[in-house]
Amino acid sequence: MGTPWTNWARTASARPHRVEHPASADEIAEVVAGARAVRPRGSGHSFTDIAAAPAVAVDLDAWTGVTDVSGTLVTVRAGTTLRALNVLLDALGLALANLGDIDAQTIAGAISTGTHGTGARLGGLATQVVALELVLADGRQVRCSAEERPELFAAARVGLGALGVITTVTLRCVPAFVLHARESPDRLDRVLAEFDHLTAVEDHVEFHWFPHGDRVILKRNNRVEDAPAPLSAARRFYEYELLENGAFGLVCRLARAVPRTTRALNRICGGLVSERVYRDVSHRVFVTPRRVRFVECEYAVPREALHDVLRELRATVARLDHGVIVPVEVRVARGDDIWLSTAHGRDTAYVAVHQYLGMPYRRYFAAFERIADAVGGRPHWGKLHDHTAATLAPRYPHFEDFRRLRAELDPTGKFGNGYLDRVVGSV
Repeated sequence: MGTPWTNWARTASARPHRVEHPASADEIAEVVAGARAVRPRGSGHSFTDIAAAPAVAVDLDAWTGVTDVSGTLVTVRAGTTLRALNVLLDALGLALANLGDIDAQTIAGAISTGTHGTGARLGGLATQVVALELVLADGRQVRCSAEERPELFAAARVGLGALGVITTVTLRCVPAFVLHARESPDRLDRVLAEFDHLTAVEDHVEFHWFPHGDRVILKRNNRVEDAPAPLSAARRFYEYELLENGAFGLVCRLARAVPRTTRALNRICGGLVSERVYRDVSHRVFVTPRRVRFVECEYAVPREALHDVLRELRATVARLDHGVIVPVEVRVARGDDIWLSTAHGRDTAYVAVHQYLGMPYRRYFAAFERIADAVGGRPHWGKLHDHTAATLAPRYPHFEDFRRLRAELDPTGKFGNGYLDRVVGSV
């Protein structure tokens, strides 16, 4: 057997027979064509076992970098991490229009699982994709876009690694820009009362709610023409390394060791939030270092259902037989037309619940899932959930189209694994 693999959150593991590190599209095609069962894997930042390889794992860490730039269109190899891509784009005077707050994922893994940031006028990362190149199950290399193999394009932008191994991604970027960042303490009810207005007038809005009280961290990021005025290196180290990672990590470990302190510690953390105001290049504002390990469940719910979901979640947290130490995160996105995008066909609010690694979470997550299910919520493909193909199919108008295309392109289920069998069915 091969080398054991475990994801970042230690919620999934695999022991593939072998791991391949191809360094060209032709080598990727050769690996795929010669394997009975093969699975692409990225950086391991999915909480589900979507990247677990039952036989041959394809690791694209030797297949990175930008291959072509044409105006604002940038073609990048699939194994390039978002962190590396941000640096490369910045050197070109370009940027991604929107990002999430973690940049360790590969570009292929990020789009394939539906990674997103926040912004009522913006979609997830996959909406910035204008073309893909893939290796299919028989080893063929194909290209797809809105004009070329449009069905494959509609499916593969959030393709779960079920249709082929992505080799290159062409992104529509924007000129590099500066964000004015404001992070401030607030109250949940006040933020919810103003949320529709906030998301309409601010470029990027999100908040983090400490669920054993009503304190939130409200984050508002807006594009400005001003020059960067970043946090000093010392302030950035203090805020992000000492407080958000070091001190919060200690608090989490205390809560895990002495569970009865969890609720009080969560309230104390909510009361210690201070204001941060600065300007910096976009990716340095979007991305936040995350060194405290946690587990996560996230649902995309219709925007109009957000208030009801949070009201029910607040009541649920109050009834739990254990405390929750990590805040709840709320973001928004514009609807899109990608077949398995969690924002397909509707403007969306994303609600993510978390718990520190090693602390109880199953009853909390299950209760949250029931709340989100009641409003037609769609679970994030890369985060923990209990759904199956039977329960997911009614939530996606093109679910059966995706299954049909998968059966045509991969009739033997070469790219399958246990997770795909559960969420989209076996071939």
